[in-house]
Amino acid sequence: MLPLTNSPPPATAASANQQWGGRFAAGPAAVMQDINASIGFDQKLWRQDIAGSLAHAAMLTRCGIITPSDEHDIRHGLEGIAREIESGVFPFTAALEDIHMNIEARLTERVGEAGKRLHTARSRNDQVAADFRLWVRDAIDGIDAQVADTMRALALKAAAHAADPLPGFTHLQTAQPVTFGHHCLAYVEMLARDRSRLADCRRRMNECPLGAAALAGTSFPIDRHHTAAALGFDRPTANSLDSVSDRDFALEFLSAAAISAMHLSRLAEEIVIWCSAPFRFIRLSDAFTTGSSIMPQKRNPDAAELVRAKTGRITGALVALLTVMKGLALTYAKDMQEDKEPVFDAAAAWALSLAATAGMVRDLQPDTVRMRQFAGSGYATATDLADYLVRELKLPFRTAHHVTGRLVAKAEARGVDLSALTLADMQAEEAGITDAVFGVLTVEASVASRTSYGGTAPVRVAEQAARWLQVLA
Repeated sequence: MLPLTNSPPPATAASANQQWGGRFAAGPAAVMQDINASIGFDQKLWRQDIAGSLAHAAMLTRCGIITPSDEHDIRHGLEGIAREIESGVFPFTAALEDIHMNIEARLTERVGEAGKRLHTARSRNDQVAADFRLWVRDAIDGIDAQVADTMRALALKAAAHAADPLPGFTHLQTAQPVTFGHHCLAYVEMLARDRSRLADCRRRMNECPLGAAALAGTSFPIDRHHTAAALGFDRPTANSLDSVSDRDFALEFLSAAAISAMHLSRLAEEIVIWCSAPFRFIRLSDAFTTGSSIMPQKRNPDAAELVRAKTGRITGALVALLTVMKGLALTYAKDMQEDKEPVFDAAAAWALSLAATAGMVRDLQPDTVRMRQFAGSGYATATDLADYLVRELKLPFRTAHHVTGRLVAKAEARGVDLSALTLADMQAEEAGITDAVFGVLTVEASVASRTSYGGTAPVRVAEQAARWLQVLA
């Protein structure tokens, strides 16, 4: 459990159960208090809890359930509590279990009877469901902005290196030349889909559970549409049982987080590879690397490695909450208290990973000469040769593939590149080849030829980078 701010001495049996009235005569065992209390982590919901309470009080007044005087006192008291929490003097206590009881008890201390009326027509079940939705919604808005910033960093790097060749790999083996800008834009596309998943999650979750009460709704003449609108929800939830019993909005958020973290981890892995001595395609400054305690020559890409590692935390959070929810009959069960910590932890890890990734992308400096050198290695222009045979000599592609394979074998046997073979060498395999073939065997010619939409030709990369920078402006 996180340390509590200004925690008082252990509660007596009476004080520990003051919110429960006369039902329980004895206080909880110490271990029960430890396992039952959530205030150590659900303090994070205090802003959302106060916002929900303010909206609920306004609705109760509008519907004639409490008086305007009560609402005034409640509002004044909650605003004072917000100031106490912000300044660090609020007396959080584990005896009151959670953020909702802590705030309600403090409100009653400050404003008396009016504070006791706030909980009319609601339960902690719909209260926490609403608070949690508000928190996740706020997290989505903040993380969406971070994803967009990371996309901007990549698009700017793509625009600057739209024509700089880089070896493209399949199976981590040299395949065809691409450009560094094109490679950067691949991650822009991935992150764009991550943003889309966040937007879908936000849209689906933007319904207000307040008014569902414990599980069956309420007999009070409340206006749930008013509360929903006041809190920025699109509408109230339509089924009170579902309202308090599901956390699929949190699961969807974690699923989006896990997918995005996987994308960030793939980029982090490439940064680690590109920084390594055998590759040396890029260089990161001291801002995003560390040294070794024993090897003075080392420059370790620790930021990338930690982004890669945090994927495990985020994926683990998704699995943890799926496991919590999978066996719960309707409606609420105390198991669901375990819903928040995985989400809080994953959101923090995701946000930190995005910040580190955006920083590394802006910081890294490609070695364009070395990338160009390796872009043509491993017979990377073999496909260009096959395409030439199809385009100019009208060979069927499979025939062209076999001719090219024999020429690659010949070059490999001599330890030379394809472009180092003589025209006679090539004509020995296919008589129709002319010296025009050498114009397609350079790295620059290869990347320039890939002009199909979404291809790696510098003109296409520049177009896509410009498009994304406009979208993200």
